[in-house]
Amino acid sequence: MNLHRILPGLSARSMLAAAGLVAVAAGAILLWSRRPVDVEVAAIERDVPVRVFGLGTTEARVVSKIGFEIGATLAELHADHGDSVAKGQVLARLATGEQDAKVAKARAALLIAEVNIARSGANLEKARAVFVQRQEANRRKQALAGRDIVSQQGAEEAARDEAVAKADVAVAESEVESARAQQTDARAQLQYEETMLRHRTLAAPFDAVVIERHKEPGSVVKAGDPIFTLIAAGSYWGLAYVDEARAGFIEEGQPVEARLRSRPLETFTGRVVRIGLESDRVTEERRVWLRGDNPPARVYLGEQVEFWITVAKLDRALLVPAAAVHGYDGRQGTVWTLEDGRLQRRLVRFRHRTEDARLEVVDGLPANARVVTRLDDALREGRAARAAGAGAS
Repeated sequence: MNLHRILPGLSARSMLAAAGLVAVAAGAILLWSRRPVDVEVAAIERDVPVRVFGLGTTEARVVSKIGFEIGATLAELHADHGDSVAKGQVLARLATGEQDAKVAKARAALLIAEVNIARSGANLEKARAVFVQRQEANRRKQALAGRDIVSQQGAEEAARDEAVAKADVAVAESEVESARAQQTDARAQLQYEETMLRHRTLAAPFDAVVIERHKEPGSVVKAGDPIFTLIAAGSYWGLAYVDEARAGFIEEGQPVEARLRSRPLETFTGRVVRIGLESDRVTEERRVWLRGDNPPARVYLGEQVEFWITVAKLDRALLVPAAAVHGYDGRQGTVWTLEDGRLQRRLVRFRHRTEDARLEVVDGLPANARVVTRLDDALREGRAARAAGAGAS
């Protein structure tokens, strides 16, 4: 047998067989790669709430650190941490011994001023009576002097006496005015000393809850030292910090749901009551204040709270996961679409973003287009595809 002739023949047939296998495999791969791929598409949803998340704390709208306007020894304290106090209720008193003496002295000065007014008034009446008497005497003597019954010297002396009596009246009147001025000064001094005495009593400026007591009896306090920290009753509210990128749709009056860190199984509701006009330049967050409709019986200031603010409710919406969007810039991005059984890429516009990171498509889709919600390496423009998943129907 001629082996040299047989082996080349076998090699040629093997190569042809191998080439055939490669061609078949390539054809199979080509057919596989061009087969219609199943893709998940978004479906129209209804009554979709759009909520914005914010993390914050419980605070109080009215917080006051109150103290005395003067300094002295703290003699009495009538409230403590956690107490509820009414407006005008006495909370503390300073030692009053020295100020009591000053008030008594001012009252005595007022009595003296009132006595001086009475005495100067009596002197004025006396001076006026003497003036009337001298005036009548002068009139008679001037008449008699004209008939040479009274000497000219006597008439001149009578005129002089009338002038002196008139001057005495003016002096008496000025003494009355001086006494009245002294009375006004004494009354003002008494009012001042009584005010300083009242400043030694600290009263609640509003209905409040005592958050902290800073001093104890016997302490020497200075003017302005805080004695109590009060919060106005019913002034609790929440302070939420919201990412600026999500805060654009927040408005006053929108509903809020809150969950306290200490009470995670309960949900509290409320409303947005204030939106800060200045954002944090470091954290890029906006401050939003919220008032609760059903706060717990006891609120702890500074406790961490999670807030969900409902900024919109979509009656009908097409929502796409943010992970299925290319080049999203906060306003628009590119998505895969299924159009007439073929895959395409479209630049679409978005509006709202839900708390589960889905974007509301508002523009850029043809009427028959379905948006792909899950990306896959098999996605190619123009490739045949079939809708699958919840949005297929």
